[in-house]
Amino acid sequence: MFTGIIECVGELIARESHGGDVRLGIFSKQLDWSDVRLGDSIAVNGVCLTATSVNGTTFTADVMVQTLSLTSLSQIAVGSPVNLELAAQLNARMGGHMVQGHVDGVATVVGLTPGDKWAQFDITVPEKLAKYIVNQGSICLDGVSLTVGQINDANNVVTVWLIPETLDRTNLSTKQPGDLINVEVDVLAKYVERLLAKGDK
Repeated sequence: MFTGIIECVGELIARESHGGDVRLGIFSKQLDWSDVRLGDSIAVNGVCLTATSVNGTTFTADVMVQTLSLTSLSQIAVGSPVNLELAAQLNARMGGHMVQGHVDGVATVVGLTPGDKWAQFDITVPEKLAKYIVNQGSICLDGVSLTVGQINDANNVVTVWLIPETLDRTNLSTKQPGDLINVEVDVLAKYVERLLAKGDK
């Protein structure tokens, strides 16, 4: 489990194809490597991956074809900045919201509009995910825990507001119109839908 509070921005330094799967190599000087072990879960742009090797300031992770089909990792290029978060610890304060690292789909960036104190970030989400998103609710974009500012049901455009701290500590400031971004909706909404659908059967 994760919190959506990004620890640092790393860099994709290697990408190797193995059949339909891909092995990613990621570098970071800022990650607390003293707490990283082989087999640990690390969220990369919001995708929960398992460290298959750890070497100094780098780690590798294998991404299966199913994960590639559901996330933006299918298109990420060497040199790209990636949001990194280690798995949450139960004895630590939880600052964001409950994030599983199980991406539900990808959205398309509409634009990032700077303001005096905030930046407006607009994305278009898939129709199948729009029903789980509500104003003032939680959403996870590329691993970042954010609050929904508004959602336009006519075109499925979701707006969030980014403070300078978020822009400085994540890769969201690099997003351009047309870029893909990973979306994880609030898991509680999906549980409620399931309960209502199954009822007391």
